[in-house]
Amino acid sequence: MSSSKSGSSGTTGKPAAKAAATGAKAPAGTGGPAKTRGPAKTGGSARTGGSPKTGSSAKTGGRAKAPAKPESHLAMVRRARRINRELAEIYPYAHPELDFRNPFELLCATVLSAQTTDLRVNQTTPALFAAYPTPEDMAAAVPEEMEELIRPTGFFRAKTKSLLGLSAALRDEFGGEVPGRLDDLVKLPGVGRKTANVVLGNAFGVPGITVDTHFGRLVRRWKWTDEEDPVKVEAVVADIFPKSEWTMLSHRVIFHGRRVCHARKPACGACPIAPLCPSYGEGETDPEKARKLLKYEMGGQPGQRLSPPADYPGKPAPALGAG
Repeated sequence: MSSSKSGSSGTTGKPAAKAAATGAKAPAGTGGPAKTRGPAKTGGSARTGGSPKTGSSAKTGGRAKAPAKPESHLAMVRRARRINRELAEIYPYAHPELDFRNPFELLCATVLSAQTTDLRVNQTTPALFAAYPTPEDMAAAVPEEMEELIRPTGFFRAKTKSLLGLSAALRDEFGGEVPGRLDDLVKLPGVGRKTANVVLGNAFGVPGITVDTHFGRLVRRWKWTDEEDPVKVEAVVADIFPKSEWTMLSHRVIFHGRRVCHARKPACGACPIAPLCPSYGEGETDPEKARKLLKYEMGGQPGQRLSPPADYPGKPAPALGAG
């Protein structure tokens, strides 16, 4: 990534990502008793993260086992921080998955990424930025012409309105430059806290937590919080981790959500942090079947960026119309 100040992990130089499906022994965790990435079945049911088997529960001295004690806040914080450390080992190359060369391109790409994939945005923005390379150029665009350029991203009329509005605001209020403060960014049309944190963290090096759908889903699965509102999720997670970790934590969690811990069918049996996950068993636990669910570089497929960072171990995505 050519101009991102934090586009690749500070752990660059480490070996490429741990393969999530190697079957190697996973570190013991505090969030669940599983000891391996693909836990062996015992008595036909996984022992990790799932509910105890009813009707044949183990007894000690003729008495049923007492239910597990609720996890304390301190134990949750320790487990959360360990998950972050493990993810840093698995994804040392974690980065924003939008192609951009400067803060303006990242701002526009992030606005376009709503309700679509980063891949589709990356396939669309080359033509957009060739036509309108600066805020001044974009502010003067003919709306119908811009709509045709960004049509593949969906909701193109609303997005065109946002791009025209934020470009005019940058031209008129900020001298054609993207501001580096949250309070200024969220005043721009179509820019909320999520978009602002993406731009601050990856174009300006200002730590921020990006609460997108992947991030919110995973932190709830990991029982860091049960909040649904993104602003409340951001506040809770900000209290768990030091500020210096916020940007890279966001990348790691989002990477894991896109590659392994999917919304409908997470690849539990191929998940390298299964021992730390209290929701283990919500997805496929058979290691072989789970490996088939892995996406992007974890599944040997292209990633979302047409121009990924040099340390990215996967394949670049194809241009629009190329496949």
